[in-house]
Amino acid sequence: MQRRVFLRTAAVGAAAAAVQAAPVNKRERMMQWLAGKTDPGYTPAAFFLHFGPAYKNGSAAARRHVEFFRHTDMDFVKVQFEQTYDRQPFLQKPADWAKLTLRKIDFYEPLLVTVRELVRDAKRDALILMTLYSPYMCAGHCATGPLLRQHLAENPDAVKKGLEVLIESQMIFVRACIEAGVDGFYMSTQGSEAGQLASPALFAKYVKPADLVAMSEIQKKCAFNILHVCDYNAPYANYAAVRDYPGHVVNCNPVLTGRTLSWQQINAHFKRPCMGGLDRHGILASGTNEQVEAEIKKVIAGAPRQFMLGADCTVAGELSWDRLRHAIAVAHRTGRG
Repeated sequence: MQRRVFLRTAAVGAAAAAVQAAPVNKRERMMQWLAGKTDPGYTPAAFFLHFGPAYKNGSAAARRHVEFFRHTDMDFVKVQFEQTYDRQPFLQKPADWAKLTLRKIDFYEPLLVTVRELVRDAKRDALILMTLYSPYMCAGHCATGPLLRQHLAENPDAVKKGLEVLIESQMIFVRACIEAGVDGFYMSTQGSEAGQLASPALFAKYVKPADLVAMSEIQKKCAFNILHVCDYNAPYANYAAVRDYPGHVVNCNPVLTGRTLSWQQINAHFKRPCMGGLDRHGILASGTNEQVEAEIKKVIAGAPRQFMLGADCTVAGELSWDRLRHAIAVAHRTGRG
């Protein structure tokens, strides 16, 4: 009799411990996932889109991000970066980059309002990640991508002066976000795509060092960062140039010029967890729910243990939130055997 009571008590205790160990919210779940404590029956998932003009920054943007997070049931909050430099018409020749004006904290304040309100309203339940465009990407906003690449080919040292201004401005924003309480950043990089720059040496000498100023500090100070290797402008021949970039997780497109990588190969290349799997222009955008579900199950079946479902880049703003909710629900009930 005593033995039966002991066994029953032990079973109750084990069950209670299991319940206590289970993640209580998405924040805890994702930190456990990053630590390698994956739930074999659950694949985390997240998708991102740009909201309309009324939701670019401030309180309206904070509310919209929370609505999107709750509606789609995605696994963290990713804040869209909408406070970019405007086009600078004076940038006509490489020497003009020295005239670029430093944007200080007041320039970023509208978006920092969004950040602070999201930290206040959602951080108890979810990780808050801020999107960060690289200095090279911001330079493209200032002068257009083709003109920036032309100037880099003609006189990269002159363009570097503008990149240094953008780095200083970026660091003002990054440090303000960290002070406000973000958990990490979704760090975007461009420039090493196939055929974009006149030579790979330009990326290695000018673009990469500019990227790493903020990324290195972020990696030291934040608990959950995603490296996004952005192929919005062009595909990549390979990911060798960004293999050693910071980031706890890598989001990229497995489709390269001339070949397609498996997620196992991407995982082995970057030596960290991966995120992706769905083409933003493919089945996710135009397929039936049944096709979306079949594609997700196929992707997850071939993925490594630490894998998060997502798209290769930001999805179209008009894509139905219900479609994204469906895709995320499929991932949440699909494990990796």
